[in-house]
Order: sequence, then structure tokens, then C-alpha cells
Amino acid sequence: MIPLRCLTAAKLSFSFLFLLGWCIAHGQDAWINVDSNYAVLPAGIHVYKSVEPLDGRPNIAYYLTADLHDKHLRFKTLEGNGKRITPAGFYEQEGKPAVVLNGSFFSYATNKSLCLVMNGGRIERYNTLVHYDSAAGEWYYTTRGAIGISRKREAEVGWIFTDSGRRWPYALLQGPSLAKGKSDHPHIGDLRWEDLTGVRRGYKRWKMETAIGGGPVLIKDGKILITNKQEYLFIKDSAVKHPRTAMGYTRDGRLVVLMIQGRSKDAEGADLKQEARMLLDIGCYEAVNLDGGGSSCMLVNGKETIWPSDKGKERPVPSVFMISAFKP
Repeated sequence: MIPLRCLTAAKLSFSFLFLLGWCIAHGQDAWINVDSNYAVLPAGIHVYKSVEPLDGRPNIAYYLTADLHDKHLRFKTLEGNGKRITPAGFYEQEGKPAVVLNGSFFSYATNKSLCLVMNGGRIERYNTLVHYDSAAGEWYYTTRGAIGISRKREAEVGWIFTDSGRRWPYALLQGPSLAKGKSDHPHIGDLRWEDLTGVRRGYKRWKMETAIGGGPVLIKDGKILITNKQEYLFIKDSAVKHPRTAMGYTRDGRLVVLMIQGRSKDAEGADLKQEARMLLDIGCYEAVNLDGGGSSCMLVNGKETIWPSDKGKERPVPSVFMISAFKP
């Protein structure tokens, strides 16, 4: 017969080992708080860094959390309207906000964002990405992933459809859909909500104060759901490692920005599945991928986090997401 005190000790030992194993499995030991590297941060913002190998390969990643309910933090997007500026340029131009990071995909021809950008409750840029189905000989507009923050400071990820004739975009909350083009080369101004095809359950008018688009969606309702094929994004190279920028949120009201370094000796980058797993382990309830590669860059109090993959130089981008802080 085993003494009760031995059973109790055994249970405590097992519980400790179980907890330790869970933390290791979920990457909780990999992240170190590096707030002190970025001067004095607002109380609602924290920065973490990991150099833990990613599936056995070199890795450097940062994530930042911002308290959505902190009234001293202001969340904002900015569109360059035909001009591309480096994140450092936006930082100086906008009065040195606490956080600046690259935003949506863009066109080198027009220097404009190709995905939704909203600020102050207004659409600054519409979704303009199209997909050509060569087999069918038809053009399709795709609903692309985006993250928004409402006036009540509640975040949400959805697949977004923008109708230039209506004030608010539509968000599909159960999955992406398509709208068939009406001509050989359709224009975004010709597209209306009525053109959307497929299942349209679970949609709503997306009355967001601030939003930034990209794609694909990576996490929805607490589960990994990578819709790159449905969004016609990275279909052939979904398993290729790149520098990554992603944004999500936790159920307790924290905005999360993930930056993964890549294309360097000490960091290869991540594929979409690795990126999604990392976001889930951090605690994201929903998350979306944003523009990555050479565009990936985040400044905290004006200081870079990951090393930009364009030979260490920040790539000029047309849109950024910013967090500013106001004193109580």
C-alpha cells in the first residue's frame, strides 16, 4: 500500500510535468518579453521575441500585443494615395506613433493598395484583386481576408466584399465567395453586391472604424482555417517559406501583430501553416495574413523588429497600420 503523502507528491509531480509539457508543446517557453529594447512603451503594448527553431530550422519572430480596450491607444490605417513610403517615413510623417507596420498587398504600377483599407469608418481602398480562370475563360472577383476594429473596440476577421456604390463593405463570416466578371476584363467599379455568387449565409454590413485587408485568413473561430485556395492566394507556393506579417486578436481583447523574419542566414521564414500554428499558439482566436516578403516590417517606437529582407532596407509601401498612444 502506497502512503497517501507519496500519492499526493506523485500527483503534484505529474501535474507539474503535464503543465511543463503543455507549455513546451504550445511554444510558451519560446517567447521572451523584450519591451525594454524599445524605450518606454505605453502600458497597453508589449513586445515578445522568439529565436526558437521553427520545425528544426532557424527562426526569428516577434509578436506585439495591444489592449483593444485601452482608451489611450488609437488604431489607425493610412493609405498613400498613389505614393509609397517606407514605414520609417510614415513614422516621421505621422508624429512618431508607437507602432507602424506594413499593410495590404499593392500594385507596383499604381502604387496603390489592392485590398481593403478603412480608416475613421470610411473605405480608403476597395478590394481590386481579380482572378482569371483560363479553363472557363472568365474573370472572378474574390472575397479576401481582412481584420477590422469597430467603434466599440471589438476586432473581427472576415472575407470582405466591397461594393463601390455602398458605404460599408460586406463581411462573409463563414467562408469566402466569388463574383463573376461581366466582361472580358471587368472593372471594380462595375461590381455590385448582387454579382456575388455562391453561398451568402452568415454575412453582414461590416461597420468597422479601422480595417486592413490582405489574405488568406489563417484562423477563424479559434481553429486553423487557411483559405488560400478559395481566395486565390499563394496556391502554388503555400508551403514556401517567406517573411510574414499577420494580424489577429484574442478573445480577451488583445490585438496581436506577428512578424516573422525570413530570407536571411539566421531566419528562413515560415509557410502559411507554420504562420497559422504560431498565431494559434500565441492565443489568437482569429487572424489573417497581410503582405509579406520584402514588405514585412514593424517599427516599435521607431525601432525595427525583424530585419527587412530587401537587403536590410525597408520597402516603400502604400498603406500602413499604426497604433498611437495618448497620455491619460
